[in-house]
Amino acid sequence: MQEALERRSFLILLVLVTGLFLYLMKPFFGAVLWACIIGVLFHPVQVRLEARWGQRPNLTALTTLTLCVVMVIIPVLFVLGSFVREGAALYQALQSGQIDPGAYLDRIRQAFPVIQDLLDRLQVDVEGLKQRLGDAALTTSGFIAQNTLQVGRNTLQFFISLGLMLYLAFFLLRDGEKLLLLLERALPIGDERERLLFARFSEVARATVKGNLVVATIQGTLGGLVFWVLGIPGALLWGVVMILLSLIPVVGAGLIWGPVAIYLFAVGDWVQGLVLVIFGAGVIGLVDNILRPILVGRDTKLPDYVVLLSTLGGLVTFGMNGFVIGPLIAVLFAAFWGIFIRDFHILPEEQPVSINENRSPDPEQKEGS
Repeated sequence: MQEALERRSFLILLVLVTGLFLYLMKPFFGAVLWACIIGVLFHPVQVRLEARWGQRPNLTALTTLTLCVVMVIIPVLFVLGSFVREGAALYQALQSGQIDPGAYLDRIRQAFPVIQDLLDRLQVDVEGLKQRLGDAALTTSGFIAQNTLQVGRNTLQFFISLGLMLYLAFFLLRDGEKLLLLLERALPIGDERERLLFARFSEVARATVKGNLVVATIQGTLGGLVFWVLGIPGALLWGVVMILLSLIPVVGAGLIWGPVAIYLFAVGDWVQGLVLVIFGAGVIGLVDNILRPILVGRDTKLPDYVVLLSTLGGLVTFGMNGFVIGPLIAVLFAAFWGIFIRDFHILPEEQPVSINENRSPDPEQKEGS
């Protein structure tokens, strides 16, 4: 009795202290998350370097982290800096009246009477629509400009988070396998289930970041490039916006280049409009279908509707980090239920459903057969 009481008291305190520690780490959630993702993504590089250089974990981890900084972090910082500058310039142009979204809508209505007829049938208040369109553009660009000022004011905090992320990533690269073994010993859910969950976590982290982010980056880069070739203002800004939209399944970069192509047709730039439509549908649109199976693989892909819902839910709940967190939560949900169906949910007088094809048959059934 005394031993059971002590055990329960210890478990309660363990949960309490763990919750307090997680609450303590809340301000650094983004840094910890991306350090874990870097550790998962660049672990194969770490393994290859260790196989080539021998057991020199500090050197291999530092080399791997340096490759990550050069290949990923520095280009991302450069693009984000240019993005916020162009966003601030767009906000000033909208505020001064140099850019008027309502005027663009009028040009489209005049060029395509069918759109005006549709708006009349739906009894849409065109003037109110123009006002809302201008307000939305001003609000969006203002948000970008405001975040630009916040980044400038919180430069020290930003670089502290970046340094913390790189610092944690170094130790995760160096000691990742040891930490996984420690987690397997600590978690009381069974070694086989833990390995399955860790494997699914790694697969989806790689699929989400390596697949979705790389594909979205390529699509946005191609979109920004064709905007620059066609002389459309703010090519870099719209390219980054297309990258962000391409992270959301189904939506894609077409929400940007599609309306721009319509406007080009409306103002009589038929050649530019056709080039944009052909390039958008024939090149940008096919990148997802061609590259995603190569980078991700069909066996690790969640159903499209689950990816869409989990990504949108993650973005709404966790912000920009949600495009990774949402699918991770979804795959852990699927993995836990798969384990439950395999190991616990046994229906009476029916063959239990198994997600493990290598599971050995029941000895009694084997004797009966």
